[in-house]
Amino acid sequence: MQVPQHETVHAVIKGVVQGVGYRHATVRRAHMLGVTGWVQNMEDGTVQAMVQGSPDQVDHMLEWLRRGPPAAVVRELITERIYADKRYARFEQL
Repeated sequence: MQVPQHETVHAVIKGVVQGVGYRHATVRRAHMLGVTGWVQNMEDGTVQAMVQGSPDQVDHMLEWLRRGPPAAVVRELITERIYADKRYARFEQL
């Protein structure tokens, strides 16, 4: 039996991403896609997220993070694949 692929990606989202419902919408989308991890506002005005799931789930989530909710203006998405043993139980807003 083959072990399912599992990916972890850290993302930094830059642009107009605070005060526009970005984190709340991210949590809703993560629950829809079945990914785990977290999302939080940073003091520098960016939003950061950790996304875990199958490669397909992670790709769909990153695609969504590039757009965000309607009021957001995403100017840049920086992603880094992380090799972590830690598994998140759910997706939450920090």
